[in-house]
Formats: sequence, structure tokens, C-alpha cells
Amino acid sequence: MKLRLLVGAAFLPLAFAMTAQAADTAPSAAVEPAGDGLFGRVVNASGSPLPGAEIIVRGSGRRAVSNTQGEFSLPGLSGDVTLDVRYIGLPDASQSVSVSPGRPSQVTVTLGGGDVTTVADVVVTGVITDGVARSLNQQKNADGTVNILSADAIGRYPDPNVAESLQRVQGVAIQRDQGEGRYINVRGAPAAFTAVSVDGVAVPAVSPTTRAVDLDTLPSDIVSTVEVSKTLTPAQDADSIAGAVDIKTRSPFDKRRLAVSGYAGGSYNDYGGSDTRAGATISNVFGPDQTFGALLSLSYSETNRRPDNVENAWVYDKDAGRYLIEETLFKDYETQRTRQALTGALEWRPSEGLRAWLRGSYAEFEDDEYRDTLRFGYADGKIQPGATDRAATFTGARIYKALRHRTQNNQITTLSTGLERTFDNGAVWDAALSWARSEQTYPHRDELVFRSDSQTLSYDTTDHYRPTYSAFADASGFYLNPAKYSFRENTFRSNDTEQEDVSFKTNFELPTVIAGREVTLKFGGKYSTRDVVADEERFRHRSSDKPAPLDPGTMASLLSDRLSRNYDYNLGFKLNHDLVSDYLARAAEAGSKSAAARRMPQSLTADYTANEDILSGYGQARFDVGATNVLVGLRIEKTDFEGSALNVPNTGAPVKITVDRDQTDFFPNLTLRHSFSDQLIGRFALTRAISRPDYTDVVPRILETRETENTGGGSTIRTLISRGNPDLKPTLSNNVDLGLEYYLRPLGVISANAFYKDLSDYRFTLVTNGAPYAPSPTGVADITESLNAPDGRLMGIEFNWQQTFDFLPGWASGFGVFANYTLTDAEIKTGRSFAGRDTFTLPGQSDTTYNLALFYERAGLSARVSYTHRSDYLEAINAERPGLDLWVEGRGQLDFTASYDFGNGVEVFGEAKNLTDTAGVRYYGVKERTYEYEKFGYNVFMGVRFKY
Repeated sequence: MKLRLLVGAAFLPLAFAMTAQAADTAPSAAVEPAGDGLFGRVVNASGSPLPGAEIIVRGSGRRAVSNTQGEFSLPGLSGDVTLDVRYIGLPDASQSVSVSPGRPSQVTVTLGGGDVTTVADVVVTGVITDGVARSLNQQKNADGTVNILSADAIGRYPDPNVAESLQRVQGVAIQRDQGEGRYINVRGAPAAFTAVSVDGVAVPAVSPTTRAVDLDTLPSDIVSTVEVSKTLTPAQDADSIAGAVDIKTRSPFDKRRLAVSGYAGGSYNDYGGSDTRAGATISNVFGPDQTFGALLSLSYSETNRRPDNVENAWVYDKDAGRYLIEETLFKDYETQRTRQALTGALEWRPSEGLRAWLRGSYAEFEDDEYRDTLRFGYADGKIQPGATDRAATFTGARIYKALRHRTQNNQITTLSTGLERTFDNGAVWDAALSWARSEQTYPHRDELVFRSDSQTLSYDTTDHYRPTYSAFADASGFYLNPAKYSFRENTFRSNDTEQEDVSFKTNFELPTVIAGREVTLKFGGKYSTRDVVADEERFRHRSSDKPAPLDPGTMASLLSDRLSRNYDYNLGFKLNHDLVSDYLARAAEAGSKSAAARRMPQSLTADYTANEDILSGYGQARFDVGATNVLVGLRIEKTDFEGSALNVPNTGAPVKITVDRDQTDFFPNLTLRHSFSDQLIGRFALTRAISRPDYTDVVPRILETRETENTGGGSTIRTLISRGNPDLKPTLSNNVDLGLEYYLRPLGVISANAFYKDLSDYRFTLVTNGAPYAPSPTGVADITESLNAPDGRLMGIEFNWQQTFDFLPGWASGFGVFANYTLTDAEIKTGRSFAGRDTFTLPGQSDTTYNLALFYERAGLSARVSYTHRSDYLEAINAERPGLDLWVEGRGQLDFTASYDFGNGVEVFGEAKNLTDTAGVRYYGVKERTYEYEKFGYNVFMGVRFKY
């Protein structure tokens, strides 16, 4: 419904823009008149726009900065003026302009061309250096602390998605899934502390359990620039404590001509075979005076992954005072990941002061995975004397052999329409209507499990990266004998999560003079409404149940002739994927018709719905005091939230429970930028931001799961509870930022940026084992829920060095370096003690992250070797036992890229990722208690790019 309304209104801005041409001036303020206006564009010698160029009016010192299309405006000018234009990486230039009275004047300033007076004679050229120049110029002249990644810079790293591209930015680390980046942690903060938008449209998360956006869904080759705002302005949404990421797609007015570009290639994956990637973009301007523009961009990739993975699930034996492994899983993956995207834009610019647009993007990520698993179930047996924290033997244990087929599909769609009108007096009004939708579905989440008879099993983890297991040392190889196994269970889970967001925003900017000082006032408002629906169904049939169609027969009849291996462990033959898939399809159909197979009440209590409306308004003023740019303002956001879930008592019908809450928050802002010189810039900001709770954590939902576990002494029932907390508060942060940046000529920067975030009501996830829970048959349960920590802090400092070594002689002048290092420190105080602790490390926070890259660019050759690293970070807190806190081990990765441009629009390139073959490791408390050890191998990609 929301999409239909948006599509119906999509072309209204275009119609309105046509009538708006007749309006020459905006309502004037009761201050000095603004006068005539000057519209301009800054381009390089080839006509490409130069974003972030600084334009100074000689004599008056008035300043403007070019936008992403190289455009700028200077209202209130008349007569003959001289413009001084500065752009890092190209010669400074000056140009005289005669501003005609009575109508706006237009000018194009070409840097590095012959139409200007050259002030400096250093010209930096090349694909890598051009991308760096675009980023540094926008960063230098931004009001706040901003990092920019341009498409040119992104294309010189082997990063297939936006998450992996962002790891190159100082202070940004990534969380990986099977070796590929998915979530980002900005400045050591949790992923949910960073809001993501596409062309200014807020993107809802695809997952039902977090607000963090899966950035592996978005391919990097659709990007024009990625802007990371680490300090917000009042005009930006306040829901970004760590920083706001805006992914900007391309515009047909970037080139202002017919432009076609693309690439294609294939790769070899050390742990999975061949991969393919391809993409293409076409754009053009047309119509009278080339006022219309259209663009279409396509992207597709397919990746095959076969990572090796071993997991050990540790528990603490309170009676014996030691740590034990309750199960070990050997996972043999066959995964195919596809990522495809489409972006499009229609724009109309009948004059320099009027533009309207319709933009859209669609991205789809599918992960189709078969996982053969061999599991040692020690908890089914009885521990023998002599066990230690490193080794143990169990009698009566079981071995499980399973095949899981899981298909995950993520889709993110955005659509926006709007217009922008710049009046002769310099006032600017814009309005935009947008729609965004995210969906995550699991069409397959099915598993067939066989179980052995009782066995004696032991393990030894003295060498925690190369543990030994008795089953593999048994000469008889009993675990390989299919006759030892019988049907245990099949399980089916389907999930469908939809999040839909519609918003309208408008802004009005008015340059004026107050008390003799030029001031730019800006006001605006936004209304957004988001609906969330999460639905899950669960089915399970066990061997003790009777429906005959659900019995798969013997395991031997379903085995293939393909060996299953994990590291050096022989896991036997794989189950036949086709035969098992056919069986699971039949069993799923039969199970869906069987009330006994449907898991209740979990198929109801896992669901929830939510609605969140946010009404916001702001006002800000920007003015200069000497060499200091001052921005001061206030934003107000009113949040109305409603969430519902079903609660199913032990007896009785399901009961719908709804929680309503509303809150109004104020976000004052002071942002200062001071030019000590043309090259030395200082920054200071006092800001406030918010992070609202994840929907699943705040809706009144209680998901209870009971599992019967066989032990050496019989069987026990284990109750697992995941519940929402309707009293959960949003996290608020008061932020202080201080930075100093020195821009090197001809191209480079050395900078340091410090930050401090005072957190109140920080949300953390707590796992309590054996907590009192009356409905449980044993009176206790393992409970997972989110709580508020009253106090917390996050502080750190970022260092950054980028430089081209043009001062070196001859061929050596093509070298350059990128290096950044971020040091963070954080803690939360929970308000009550857990196992003697009330102070914890901030989950997701690495003490150190750094990047180091050396590049070379000369005579068509571009090459870059890069290394990125983040230190250990906490993933989950265990309330009862610090030794069971879950940590992720720090990880570094070495990558290499190279390309050669033939000068005719054709370029060949190659990439190599993870040359160090670094593993992904998670552990409990100490590294000797390894939970997961996973390796992904290296990847080598070769391809060709073209452009016209």
C-alpha cells in the first residue's frame, strides 16, 4: 500500500518543478536583500566534475564548496568578481567573472586546463590518486568530521560489498560471515549504532533481531561515493551514535554525455572453486539543452565457498569446578552466494536553480548452503574420572551425522522522488518523498539428522588450534559405519521478516545578514513511519513419533560417494544432497499437514509486529567568525512505538500482548571548523545522538524452547528462554570530538581525531544460565534478554596518513601510502553485579584497528598491497561465568590489486584476497577454550574494465 502511494506521487516533483520555473525569488527575510546570484561548476581538464573544491571570492573572502557534481552557488554577487579555486591534487586557479544584474550568472571553472590563471604547477593524475583527491577535498571542506570513499578508490581494492570497502576507513572494522564482511563497527561501537542510507533514504535492516544493516547485501560496484559522517549536524537523523553511512549512487549528470562503463571477470577460490562478477552502467543527458538525464546500473556476482569449520560448545561443571565441551561440530560447507543489484535515476535540470529526480535501487543477496555435519554429543554420555579443563572422556556419548539445507534471501529496495529549488536570492528549498523496504526470507532451513548408538568418546584440546578426538584415532572407524546410525529427527524452520519505511522530509535554507554578519539559516522537518512484521514457523519430527511418511529409511541409502573432509579430519561420505532434498521436501509437506509436527508454541511466540513513527524538526545557523566556520542548532525527535507479540500460557489460548511507548528527545549541536592556514584545519564538535532498541528486544515476546537431553544418568529437560524487555530504553550519547588535519601538497593528509562518547542506558545482551523460571519443569532456565546499563563510555583517537611520494626521482615518484590507526577504550557499568562484575568491555569494541597500504601508479600501471587488522572484541556477556564470555579473536588480512590501463578505455586488472589465509576464531574467556575455528582460503580474481 505504501509503495503504491509513493509510485502515485513519484512524478509530482517533476510536474511541480515545471510550474516552479515561474517563481524567481523566495520569500525574503526581514534583513538585507541577497541580490543577484552566481551558479558555477568546477571540472578538470577532461570535463569531469570535481567535488569538494573550495571557491573563495577574492576581496570579500566569501566561501563556497562544490557538491558531488562539482556545482556551487554564490548568491548576492554583482559586478566583476575574481574567484580563487582550490582543489587538493590540482593546481590552484583564479578566474574573473562578470555577474550580470537582474538574472543569475553561470560560470565553469576548469582546473588543469587552459581557461584559468594557474597559481601552482603541480598536477596529480591517475585512477588511485584521482579517487584520493576527490575524497580528501570533500573531507577537508566538510563542516563536520567526515570520511569519503569514492568509486575510484573502492574499485582499487578487492572488496565485493560495501562492508568490505568501509574497512579501509580509519576507525571502521567489520564483522565477517564465512570470511566476508557483513556488519561494520565504527569507532568501536556496536553495529546497530550506525545508521545506513542509500541516496539519503534510510535503509531498514533485513534481520528481525537487529537494526544493523547487512552491508554484504549491497555490492560495492553500484556506488558513486560512500560518506561516513562521524559527527552529525542538526539536519541529519540523530540515530547514529557512532556515525552515519550514506551510500550515494551515480547520477547521469556526473558525465553530462553518453557514458558507458562496465567490467567482468572470474576468480579461483582456494576453498571453493570459481567465482564470477560483472557489472555495467549506462547514462546520458538528452532533451532541449540536455536538461534531462537517465542512468541505469547493473551488478551481478556469484561466489562459491567451502570453508572449513570446527566448533566446540563449552560449559562449566559447577560440581567439579572445571570447563567441559558438551559437543563438537565438524561442518563441511558447500555454499553458493549470489549478489545482484540494479540502480536507476531520472533527473531533470531545466536551469541551474531547479532540479527534480526519481531514483531507485534494488539489491538482492542469496546464500544457498548445504552443510554436512558430524557432531560428537558428549553431553549424551557420562563423564569419566580424570577429566581436566583440557581433556575428558565420556561413556554413553552419541555421534550425530546430519545434512542441513539453508537458503537465506535478503532484499533491499529504495525509491525516492523530490525536487530542489534555488532562488535568485540564494535561498534553497527541497522536499523528498521516499520508500524503503527490506525483506529476509528463509525458504529452506531444513535438516535431516541421524544418531549413532552409545559410544565412548574423548577429546584433548591441549593444542587448542589442533585438538585431538578419539573417534578419528579409532582403528575400527566406527563413526564411519552407517549401520551404527538410525534416524533421529528432521527439522524445518521458515522465516519471513519485512520492514517497510515511508518518509517525507523538507528543508529550507536562507542566506541572510544578521547584525552585519552573513548567516545561512536552515530549517527542516521529517516524518517517517516504519512497519515491521516477523513471522517464523517451526516443524520437527523425531524417531519416537509415528507418522510413517516422515521416516527417511536407513542412512546408508542416502549416502553419496563423495568424501567429506574438514581440515585433516575424515568425516566419511557426504549425504547425497539431491536425495536428502527430495526427502526433506516430502517430509516438509507431510509435516505441514501434521499438527503434531508443528512446534508449538514456538511457531507463534517467535513472531512479532512493530510500528515506529518518528516526527522530527530542526533549526540551525551557519556563519563565519574570521577563519572559523560555526554551525549551531537543535534537532527534536518524537518517537511513537507500538509492538505486539503472542504469549501462550501453559494452558489456554494464545494472548496478544501490546506495548505502547512514546518519547521526545532533544539533540543540541555545536560544530566548529577552523582554518589555521589553507593546509591546517582544526575541528571541534559537541553533539548528541540516540540508538533505539532492536525491535525483537523491546516487544513483549517470550520464546520458550524445551529440549530433552540424554545423560549417563537418564534424561533431563533443558529450557531455553529468549524474551523481550518492554521497559528497555534507547541509548543516548553525549559526544565530544576534536580533530586536527594537515593537508600535504600535492596530495595527502596527516590527521588526528579524538572522540569521547558518554553513554546512558547502553543496551547489552545478558545470558543467565540456570535462572529461576517457574514455568520450566525444572524450575530454572537459560534466559537471554537485553538490559540497560546506566552508564558507559567510549573514547579513542584516530590517526591517518595518506601521501603520494611525488618528491622521489623518476619512476619512484609513483609510490604512495595509506595508513591509519585507531585506538579505542570503552566500558559499561551494569548497575548490578554479575558473578562479581559490574563493569564490562563494550561488545563489538576492538582496542585497536589499523590499515596499511602501499600503492604505485605510473604510466597506466596501478598496484596496491594492503593489510587490515582489528584486535579481539567481546561478542556476548555471560552473567554467571566470565570464563564463558564469548570473544572474537583479532584478525588481519593481506590483499593485493593491480591493473593496467591501455589508454583506449580498456583496462585489465587482477585481485588477490586473504593471501595470509588467516582464520576466523571465536573463544570463551581465554583462547585455549576455542569455540569456533574457521578458514576461508585465498581468492584470486582476474578481469577487464571498459569505459566510454
